[in-house]
Amino acid sequence: MNILLMLVPLSLVLLGVAVAAFVWAVKRGQFDDLDTPALDILEDNDRPAPPPAKPAPPAPPEPDA
Repeated sequence: MNILLMLVPLSLVLLGVAVAAFVWAVKRGQFDDLDTPALDILEDNDRPAPPPAKPAPPAPPEPDA
């Protein structure tokens, strides 16, 4: 029975932490747009890859002194 004196307040504290985390997430806008991230993966990105960069021309040989 004595364990209830510890577990009930502990559970209330954990509940308070969970509610505070939820309120914080709502205020920060975490739940504003729930549809776009799920639809982004379905977007068809068939753009061609950019052409490879041309290699730099070789440096001219240095004259001997």
